[in-house]
Amino acid sequence: MPPAASVEKRPASETKTTTINLRVPRQTRDLIDTAANVVGKTRTEFMLESAKQHAIDVLIDQKLFSLNEAQFEAFMDVLDNPPPPSSRLKRLFAEKSPWET
Repeated sequence: MPPAASVEKRPASETKTTTINLRVPRQTRDLIDTAANVVGKTRTEFMLESAKQHAIDVLIDQKLFSLNEAQFEAFMDVLDNPPPPSSRLKRLFAEKSPWET
């Protein structure tokens, strides 16, 4: 009896998919198809890559804060003379970003 074939298992995050349905004007679909063809991608590949990159950009850009002059000076001082990383900061940097999950 031959040995059982080994099956490479993918992580659950790679095998779970879902569907997104969109209704778009024909002109928009044609524009997307033209751009996808230019870069050698399918419509799905092009749209997913574009949407994912835009989502990452939006999430990164949500870090806006306003400072008065004294706060700005204190902020610049900390940037120029950073304290050693705390355990909380180390944990934060060890976490995956939302787009890496």
